[in-house]
Amino acid sequence: MEKGRLLYEGKAKRVYETERSDAYLVEFKDNATAFNGQKRGQIEGKGRYNNRISEILFGFVEEAGIATHFLRSLSDREMLVRRVTIIPLEVVTRNIVAGTLASRVGIAEGTPLKRPVVEFYYKNDDLGDPLINRSHALALELATMEQMSWLEETALKINGILQREFSKRNVILVDFKLEFGSLADGSLLLADEISPDTCRLWDAASNEKLDKDRFRRDLGQVEEAYREILRRLEG
Repeated sequence: MEKGRLLYEGKAKRVYETERSDAYLVEFKDNATAFNGQKRGQIEGKGRYNNRISEILFGFVEEAGIATHFLRSLSDREMLVRRVTIIPLEVVTRNIVAGTLASRVGIAEGTPLKRPVVEFYYKNDDLGDPLINRSHALALELATMEQMSWLEETALKINGILQREFSKRNVILVDFKLEFGSLADGSLLLADEISPDTCRLWDAASNEKLDKDRFRRDLGQVEEAYREILRRLEG
């Protein structure tokens, strides 16, 4: 599969046209950013790890009957995906208090939530991807009422799938971000990636962080954390 014209370059990926009108090539980069791009760096091998980790996790989701944009892996850092129109919402599901939620609700990081919390963030770099509610999304015409309900319901289903799979590997799924897209016929599917860039993952025995928080918080051994998640997923 040949790379065509570069369509988009984000913080962690490049998206290219292909000879297929219904598919894009996604290339994962080693670049790392945090705090809405204020902190930047490189994580050696991150592109390779996230490409393979996403492939594995998309597979778990698809086995459970939820469609994704993933078609196949093309190289150690490239995958072929369905062409979708991204819904401009980040859907965050939280199982344990961490990150900004701790300061927002005044509860210590590491506190389990009584039930999963689903949050919506408006995908807008200029605004810093602000937290919004369902009414905001509807008023801004970011999604329909039916789509919002589907997004929340599907995020919770994926949460259950990922929690089960990570638990088998002695990993706690603290929280994670998903993005979704629509096909030409209007059907919705999971897009973007699922990786230590987009998930908080803690070792079940020690609570050691095995995700991008190691980069955010200058904890060191960032590459080792990504590699460890891949090692556990591959068994």
